[in-house]
Amino acid sequence: MFPLLFLSVLKQKWHPFFFKLARIWAKCILIGMGHYWTVKRSVPLVKGQSYVFVANHTSMADIMLMLVVFKNHPFVFIGKKELVKIPIFGFFYKRTCILVDRSSAKSRQAVFMRAQKRIKQGSSICIFPEGGVPEESVVLDRFKAGAFRLAINHQVPLVPITFFDNKKRLSYTFFSGSPGKMRAQVHPTISTESLTIEDTGELSKKVFRLISNSLEADLKA
Repeated sequence: MFPLLFLSVLKQKWHPFFFKLARIWAKCILIGMGHYWTVKRSVPLVKGQSYVFVANHTSMADIMLMLVVFKNHPFVFIGKKELVKIPIFGFFYKRTCILVDRSSAKSRQAVFMRAQKRIKQGSSICIFPEGGVPEESVVLDRFKAGAFRLAINHQVPLVPITFFDNKKRLSYTFFSGSPGKMRAQVHPTISTESLTIEDTGELSKKVFRLISNSLEADLKA
């Protein structure tokens, strides 16, 4: 798929075409590893509406599953700048994602301007609010405020997603993982229209509780 993917990233306005190719790539990777997925949706999303998608981060497979979950809502990942160093992947990552250098306040501020531009172009934004994959023993790590501040600042609805099985399917521990089912739950959309920047902390806590409760209920089932 390299030639088509390469052409699709030459211009930013071609991102919807890249997104379609990336979904095909993601499906091939997941199926090739012996995974299949099920997606539970609480309510349908509005076609043409931009959203901020947030999900728990447990595995490299989160990227592929996120691409599979949303068919009609092309989105842009916000991710750490360090991943640009990965051969081949870094080339596409740099041209299709919004990069942030967490050690630079100026870089973090620039993310909001780039996100606003993408939202105006009709794209959604995807952030893993934990800021990285936590230790194996951690079910859900503390959320950073960026995703929620972004949704409030741009008055974009926020959509929480829970990934239940990705850690056991493809974890960062050697000689672990297995083929099998990957479940995702898309929770009801949370409006940010009446919220102000002072509500960032409360919104973050609300989404954290929602995803945490879903994971705990699944462990008990």
